[in-house]
Amino acid sequence: MPPSAQAITSTDGTRIALYDYAAGSDLPVLVAVHGYPDNARLWEPVAAELAGQFRVVTYDVRGAGESGQPREKSAYHLDRLEDDFLAVLDAVSPDRPVHLLAHDWGSIQSWHFVTSERSLGRISSFVSISGPSLDHAGFFFRERRPVRESLGQLLHSWYIFYFHLPWLPENGWRRGWAHRIFSRLEQSADGLPSETGERSLGDYVNGLNLYRANVIPRLLHPAERQTDVPVLAVSPDGDAFVTTPLQTDVERWAPNLTVRVVRGGHWMPRNDPGLVARLVLEHTRELAR
Repeated sequence: MPPSAQAITSTDGTRIALYDYAAGSDLPVLVAVHGYPDNARLWEPVAAELAGQFRVVTYDVRGAGESGQPREKSAYHLDRLEDDFLAVLDAVSPDRPVHLLAHDWGSIQSWHFVTSERSLGRISSFVSISGPSLDHAGFFFRERRPVRESLGQLLHSWYIFYFHLPWLPENGWRRGWAHRIFSRLEQSADGLPSETGERSLGDYVNGLNLYRANVIPRLLHPAERQTDVPVLAVSPDGDAFVTTPLQTDVERWAPNLTVRVVRGGHWMPRNDPGLVARLVLEHTRELAR
């Protein structure tokens, strides 16, 4: 069972639900950030695997789980998500940097954190699974690359164009037919039954603003965002949504980079938590040498 939610308040007044799996311990702090359309419950199996090694802290990204649900698209801008992340750090580790683990949209926003001056000195390491920086992606599509690479990622990203349509995506989630389509896609992509019962309608609908507030502006006007934080970029070889080059060809911006291509599908934290835990432990132990 996850710990009870603690309520903290972000800069704009949005309530953020935080879950501290080893509150009060002297273990190194690992903050895990979930993606779309998940909530913090995604990390429960990983937290169990890492018990005794880390003080695992998770939180519901705004719009998901028990956190506040702003209605304005602008409230989901990456800078607002960073406000939430920094509020979490201030609550659980104000004086020491934390290790960062993220998946999907959690990784997208975490790339924003590790390349931001506001988070400088507050992150010791970063494990990114199935989520690129939007700024790095903007440069990726501008570079001369094999047609198969660029076209392959565009085909993998079809759903992003769908999520930008007016009315239709929300209607699909509310009426249920989108759940059936995406559940089948998750099952076929990961080769395991889709377990989505922990998600709410709000997780699906509110999270659309993550795409609408950030993707097009960042892809059209990418910034040169760099980090010296040690990064482990994990690319599942069966990922149906993000190709390996987009996730891993980032040494230009993250010179302290390690890449691991592993067997598995997009929802690794749910379907193979043991592997995720091993990757985190290997990455952080390597840094301690």
